[in-house]
Amino acid sequence: MEIREATDADVEAIRSIAHDSLNSTYTAFLEEATIDDAIEQWYGDSIADELADDRSLFLVVERDGEIAGFSQSELVGQPALTGHLLWLHVHPDHRDGGTGVRLLVRTRERLLEEGATGIQCFVLADNEGGNEFYRNHGFEQAGQREVEIGDETFTENVYVERDLEDDGEWGAIDELTVDGETIYVSYGEAARGSRSPFYTAYKSEDRHDQYAWFCGNCDSIDNAMDAMGRIECNNCGNRRKATRWDSSYL
Repeated sequence: MEIREATDADVEAIRSIAHDSLNSTYTAFLEEATIDDAIEQWYGDSIADELADDRSLFLVVERDGEIAGFSQSELVGQPALTGHLLWLHVHPDHRDGGTGVRLLVRTRERLLEEGATGIQCFVLADNEGGNEFYRNHGFEQAGQREVEIGDETFTENVYVERDLEDDGEWGAIDELTVDGETIYVSYGEAARGSRSPFYTAYKSEDRHDQYAWFCGNCDSIDNAMDAMGRIECNNCGNRRKATRWDSSYL
């Protein structure tokens, strides 16, 4: 699984995924004509300008060389910036294996790297699955706003990150099966790697005992850590440098 910034060459795939995603999820409360209007409104001729805007962020996720989903975000505010995650679409054929949560995690990371001091996510109030997705991965509803789709107005729920009572770590956690083992990956506990972050993995959802490091580049837990805190993934070569406290001894 690879997550990267979208380019002009991805426009048709973005439109197609948005169309299929909306039609698979939203037809219970959106007419087909309204969905078509939405695709044209958001991903029509103006999308090239959106991709070029330095306050706009489109990320695509690839699985086996095929674009499986994308996120659309923006940075708002001055001087303090807030990251707005406007849409996160995963093609119906790829809604498994943690595709959605990995895209959410990487989008959050990129918005923070670009200077955002907080993250807000938006999902239509009638989209039960979308609301549950954000609630299950570190967010809580903080309000509502109105959004126009075609000629109609709909209510969006606004989500912000939860304040956890333990150590302030971000709450997104995902249950995965890796090499035949069930692990719980805590995306709030990350270490920067040369290709992608390493995330702390546990054997149980309560996160009592750390089990392994999960490589965000290749989804492997086959890695090794030396006494200086260096981690290297044995599968793809992703590396984490020694931790800061012992760097003076290198």
